[in-house]
This record gives sequence, structure tokens and C-alpha cells, in this order.
Amino acid sequence: MSLKDRLVAEIRATGPMTVARYMTACLHDPVDGYYATRPALGEDGDFITAPMISQMFGELIGLWVVETWRGMGAPASVLLVEAGPGTGVLMHDALRAARLDPAFIAAADLWLIETSAPLAGAQRERLATGPLAPNWTASLEGLPAGLPMILIANELLDCLPARQLVRTETGWAERMVGLNDAGELVFGLAPRDGPGPNLDVAPGEVVEISEQQTAYAAALAARLTSDGGAALLIDYGRAAPGAGDTLQALRRHQKVDPLSNPGEADLTVHADFPTVIAAARAAGARAGLLTQRSFLQRLGIEQRAAALSRARPDQAGVIARQLARLIEPDQMGDLFKAACLFVGDGPPPPGFENAP
Repeated sequence: MSLKDRLVAEIRATGPMTVARYMTACLHDPVDGYYATRPALGEDGDFITAPMISQMFGELIGLWVVETWRGMGAPASVLLVEAGPGTGVLMHDALRAARLDPAFIAAADLWLIETSAPLAGAQRERLATGPLAPNWTASLEGLPAGLPMILIANELLDCLPARQLVRTETGWAERMVGLNDAGELVFGLAPRDGPGPNLDVAPGEVVEISEQQTAYAAALAARLTSDGGAALLIDYGRAAPGAGDTLQALRRHQKVDPLSNPGEADLTVHADFPTVIAAARAAGARAGLLTQRSFLQRLGIEQRAAALSRARPDQAGVIARQLARLIEPDQMGDLFKAACLFVGDGPPPPGFENAP
């Protein structure tokens, strides 16, 4: 029985499901979910991420990790963690830069938080010859306790499902996934009791609420507050509270109907950075937020691109296009944000010294 057939059967048995429940099934069903069976990253896949655009992205994050570790007092033991490592490209490039400080490599214990068996296999292959042997776990809770941590996560929050509330003329309703008369999956609205989001929006507008994003930020901040460290979360999303239907399905770099083929496309929603940061601060962490453009510029990406172009003048045009894709406002520069969660009374990690 296909995932679609099982979802149809579930709706017939128990009624329409929330958008969050539908996303969870499509992405993480252990038999037919997208990440369990067919995650396809890269130019020949369904979507491409910043580490795949240019080595500069991962290298600068590797240097950021080392400087953050030094700012923590260079502890003799530290967990280097990547949550949602994809194919391992980011960590591969980050370690190439980080190995310039042998003391950091000696101190670091590498952990990858991954739930997808196919992606874990790709990570194992890519990192096989790196300076640190990786360990795997499926959750934050699976990490060793009692050690400070530096965690990086690129395009993780957008995979954490959100519910969708819709403002109506009479109040709020919740967008649900149900069935039409022909037994096909369709969106519909269900009445909602009680107050809705504290936002002034017009009838018909959608407000997304990701309880999973909030819970993840709170758990991450609690871990940092307990054991020390910092976390860098990079994703596309909003910097201020607001309305908008951001649910999308990507297949072969094209947007497709989210309901058409459950489990065969990547489903995402925008990261809700205001809520993520509020949850982290409530759990005891400090936090800052920048656009990806500002973050990478503060780390010196333009200088790095110039150096690479001088070393490889035959690749200068390619490097310039890669740089533009990462930082230009009309590409990834403004849509993508970098949030840093950290603890302690010392200076913020690099780039976030004056971040709001």
C-alpha cells in the first residue's frame, strides 16, 4: 500500500489531518517518506543548498566554528555537531578549514544528527578520509551529555512541520488535509475554537505555527544553557512575525502540488525565526539574527572570493556567480537568515557582535 493510500485510509478512519501531520508523514514515514527513501540533493536532485553552491560557504563556517571554540576558552573537549547534514558537503568543507588549527581538531568529537539512512550513507562516504571520525545519532537527546557543544544546522528548521491557521470573517480556522468526493487529497478548513495568533491579518490570510520549530529551539537552548556552547541555524524564513502560506513541494527543482504524490517531493515551510529566538531566550540562551548576506560578509566571503579568483583566474567568473547566489539580496542573501544561539557573559560568536 502506497503512502498516499495509507493517508487516505487514515483520513477516512479518523477525519482530516493537520498540515503538520501531513508534512511529517510525507517527509519522515519510515517506509515511504521522502527522507527515508529518496532524498535527492544537488543539481541532479530536487533542490540545492548553499554548501553545494560553493566551497566558500562551508569553509567560512569551519573558521567560524574554530573562532567560536576559542571564544569559549578553547575547552579541551567539545562536541562538533551538525544537525541535518545532508550529503556531508558542509561538514567536509568546514573540516578542511578547521584542520588549520590542530588544537581544535584534537579537542573536537564529531557528531551528526541524522534520521535518513540514505543520507547517513552519503555522509559516511564523504567524510571517510576527514580529520575526524563521525558518530551518528537521531536526535539532540542522543548526544553525549556534560560537554560543551558547537552545533551547525543548514536548512533544518524548514523541514520541521507547521500548522496553518486561516483568518476568516468570523474568526480563525485551521487548514486541514481531507478528501473530496472522488477520494483524492484536498485542502479544506476546520473550525477552530478559542483565540488565534496575536496578529492583525485580513480574512483569507494564512498564519503558520510550527510547534516543532519552537520545541527544537527550546531543547537546543536548554542543552546550551546546561553544558555551554553555541548553535548556528541557517535557513530561509521570516525575520518578523507575519502572515503567509509558505508550504511548498519541490521536485527536480520545480514547485509541484504538495498533495499530488506524498513522499515523492521535499516539503518545506519557512523558518519562523522570531518564534525560534523567543523560545531560545525563554530557555536561557542569548540569540542574534542576521541575513545570510550580512553573516557571510562579516565572515569575509568577499575577500575569500577575491583570493580564490586570484589563485584561479580561469574560474573567476564561476566564483563571482557563486558569490552572487549566496549573498545578493534577490537571490539567497536576504531570504536566508543566520540565527546564533549562545550562552555565557562573554562576547557573541563571530559575526553576531552587534546583531539585534
